[in-house]
Amino acid sequence: ERPEDLPALADRLGDIRDANTAHHVELIAAAADADARIIGLGELFPAPYFALERREMWRNLAEDPHDGPTVRAMQRAAARRSIVIIAPIYELEKTTGRRFNTAVVIDADGSILGKYRKVHIPRGSNEQGTFDERFYYQPAEIPQNAPSPKILGKNPYFPVFDTAAARVGVAICYDRHFEGVMSSLARAGAQIVFSPAVTFGQKSRRMWPLEFAVDAARHNIFIAGSNRSGSEKPWNQPYFGQSHFTGPNGPLENIATHPDLVIADIDLDQLESPDPAGWNLQRDTRPETYDNGPRP
Repeated sequence: ERPEDLPALADRLGDIRDANTAHHVELIAAAADADARIIGLGELFPAPYFALERREMWRNLAEDPHDGPTVRAMQRAAARRSIVIIAPIYELEKTTGRRFNTAVVIDADGSILGKYRKVHIPRGSNEQGTFDERFYYQPAEIPQNAPSPKILGKNPYFPVFDTAAARVGVAICYDRHFEGVMSSLARAGAQIVFSPAVTFGQKSRRMWPLEFAVDAARHNIFIAGSNRSGSEKPWNQPYFGQSHFTGPNGPLENIATHPDLVIADIDLDQLESPDPAGWNLQRDTRPETYDNGPRP
C-alpha cells in the first residue's frame, strides 16, 4: 500500500503478471461471447503502470514477445475463441537484453503475425505526477518483424497487419500525438488503428477524444482508444478512462454490456463508400505543397 513496501513484491512479479493475464483472458472470452472478432488490450496490460517511479525490479517483468508466458496465454485465448488479439506487453529482446513497449498482434487462429514497438518514449510531468518511461524501455528499433505477406506497408516502424478481422495498425499511447503516425498507418492500408494508453492529466483528458476524431476523419480510418481507469496502489494516480471507438464520421456507440469492455459495430465497407460530406482527402491531397523545410 506504500511505495516503501514495493520491494517485498520482487519475488511475486510473476504472480502479478499471471493474475492480470488471467483477468484479461476472461475479458477476451466475454468479448468473444458478444461476437467481437478483434480485441485490443490496454498498454502494458500484464502490469501496473510502473513508470510513475524508477525502480529496477519492474524491469524484471519484461518477457519474450514470441514465447513468453503472456503471449502464450494470448495465443491460446485467440485460438480457443477465434478472435484477433492486440496484446501490448513489456518486451525483452533476449539476444540483446533491450526492452521495448510492444504490441504483439495475434491472429484468430492463435498465430503471431508480428509486433509493433512504441516509437516515441515520454519522460516528464504534469499537474498530477511525474513519469519516466525511458528508464524502462527504449524507442523502437528495426527490424522488428521478419518479412511476411501479412505485414503491409513500407515503413518498418509502423507495420499494418492483415488479420482475419481487418487490416490493423497500432499506435501506443504517446505515439498518437505525432502527426506522421496515423498518416503512415493509413497509407499502409490500416482500416482500424488500436491506440492503447496509460494516460492522465488535464490536457490529455481534453485532447483524448479530439485527437482521435480528427485523425479518423482526416485519414478515413477507425480508431480504438483504450485507457486505464481508476487508480493503482501504491501510487494512487487517477486515470480518466474514456476508452472508445471513433470513425470517419465521429464517435461510435458502445454496445457492450460488460462494464470493463467497449464494443463497437464497425462497418469496414464505409471506408470504401463516398464520404457523406463530400470529402475525398486522399484523392485531393497535395503533399508537395506542405514541406516548409526544417524548423528554425
